[in-house]
Amino acid sequence: MPAYAIARLQDAAPHPDIAEYLDRITATFTPYGGRFLVHVTPHETVEGTWPGAVVMIGFPDLTRARAWWNSPAYQEIAPLRSRHIEGDIILVEGVPDGYDPSGAAKAVREAAAGD
Repeated sequence: MPAYAIARLQDAAPHPDIAEYLDRITATFTPYGGRFLVHVTPHETVEGTWPGAVVMIGFPDLTRARAWWNSPAYQEIAPLRSRHIEGDIILVEGVPDGYDPSGAAKAVREAAAGD
């Protein structure tokens, strides 16, 4: 199952550490099959608020996404970003091809009926 690292990062002032982080990050996730899917491209907020930038890295599976996040290579450069940019970052597993949300709808109906 594919997995994703998704970040919502606050806007930050330019800093040399951030430039170094950007120069080095791709080399940290490539060995785990990772690739940028979204990288600080403009986004349109259609509901709610979503300040800052969006970054999304795709991986073949959650095991490799976790291995990248915990890798010595990534942990070495992570402070270059985190000292200057606040944000929220998640690792999440995708759904299989042909996913149908009707099973989730059924569970919600059953839970609502039990109230």
